Amino acid sequence: MRIHLINPSDASFGAAVITPRWLYVLAGATPPESGDLQIVDETLEQLDPASVSAGDVVGIGIHTLNALRGYEVGRAARSRGAYVVYGGIHATLFPDEPFEHGGAHAVVKGDGDRVWGEVITDCHAGAPRRVYDGGKVEGCAMQSARWDLLPRANYMIASVQTLRGCPKHCSFCSVWRTDGQKPRVRESDAVIDEIVQLRRMGFRFVALADDNFYPVTLGDLRMADRRADRTAYDRLVGIRNQRFELMEQLSKLPSDMVFFTQITMEAAEDPEYLDAMRRARIRGALVGVESVTPEGLKDIHKDFNLSGDALVERLQQFKARGVHVLGSFIFGLPSDKPLTFDATAVFAQKANVTLAQFVMLTPFPGTHDFEKWEASVADHAPTIAGVPVTRYWLIPKHLRPKVYTPHPVMSPAEIRQRTQRVWDEFYRLPLVWERAKCVKSLKSRVAFVMASKLYRQMYANTGISTDSARSHRAHRMTRLMARPLVKLFAGRPMPSLQKAPRLSVPT
Repeated sequence: MRIHLINPSDASFGAAVITPRWLYVLAGATPPESGDLQIVDETLEQLDPASVSAGDVVGIGIHTLNALRGYEVGRAARSRGAYVVYGGIHATLFPDEPFEHGGAHAVVKGDGDRVWGEVITDCHAGAPRRVYDGGKVEGCAMQSARWDLLPRANYMIASVQTLRGCPKHCSFCSVWRTDGQKPRVRESDAVIDEIVQLRRMGFRFVALADDNFYPVTLGDLRMADRRADRTAYDRLVGIRNQRFELMEQLSKLPSDMVFFTQITMEAAEDPEYLDAMRRARIRGALVGVESVTPEGLKDIHKDFNLSGDALVERLQQFKARGVHVLGSFIFGLPSDKPLTFDATAVFAQKANVTLAQFVMLTPFPGTHDFEKWEASVADHAPTIAGVPVTRYWLIPKHLRPKVYTPHPVMSPAEIRQRTQRVWDEFYRLPLVWERAKCVKSLKSRVAFVMASKLYRQMYANTGISTDSARSHRAHRMTRLMARPLVKLFAGRPMPSLQKAPRLSVPT
């Protein structure tokens, strides 16, 4: 009897940028006596259905964009007599859908850290429940990943989670609803233990894969400090101190290690925090810029961001403190105009962001944007291949639109074409080579150029292009580039590495 954990994907490249952490967390939550464990990340190679037998338990994690492939995998597994269990953010939001489309026996809502072992036990007894609610696991109870099962040669960057949840409420994001607005912070020792294990294996680059690495802003503290009841203030101070303690421990790890994370713009107002990030060698952060106009920021409930020259200055604060920015921009907001694309391209260069991604507004389930869009077309939603466009993830991928919500002044084709041009401009080779000065050695600059080109191939050419020839070329290029990049990013294994003694930061 086997336990299969599957990360579904339509595209397989033989190697991947980042480790799919959830697979190895559930591997850690799998009782040792449950049977052999098989982990399949389809971004590497797709599942061989013949590896699934009657009585096996197949766990499939889905988000919205890979749900259709996940349902295909589930139906294939069920046809071979296996128990099929779905989890992940999409299954949490649509717990009935896997039964209708994916051959499910059970669905896990919320976190799987504690409930996964119970699911396996029930399947082995032949009596899985229809729905398991894993809830929101507190930081102290979060399961550590089984990195010893990872195929090291297939990934460029490792991933470790230090917290779940985000206190913001951006209209395009579902994290604050599914993971909660209360930050759930893991214990620093558990995080460092995982990172030490990964460095022993040869990983130098580690993503701190958090919903928001900066969970307590200075503004949050000021507001809480005005209240007579000190409970909220003391809780926020405690979380902030935990972050500084973690960064202090990160700084004691081998000096060749480099960390990346995801953070909100307000961290630029907190030089003490940015300095701690620099000492911890957190060299890069994905920062949600989203829009360069005040109107665009209001569209997405993100008016805590700045715009114009003030935004340029704020972004430059990250780089001045040693943190390079991967700027994230959204196109297709209601207030966007054709000139917005050119203005954004100019802004990205002026702000000197090291990397950038330009995405088209997509109404993801669980967000305000999705609810507003779904309500607006409730009585007249068009269908594609018999599927309402409000369930676009069930439409065959080659028929799926690139833009879903109608725009006041631009067609979907115009939004897509203009977005593609911004990608092409930002990642022109001379500009990429200039940005590669952020690293010192020739080897590192070559790695930066290759990584930039890979990023563009994966997210621009395969993600938004409607030109099938361009998409096929991008897939081929990605497969060719991925393996060499894994080697360029790898470090010398350090099997005898030990964790440094814990040093607490004074409160």
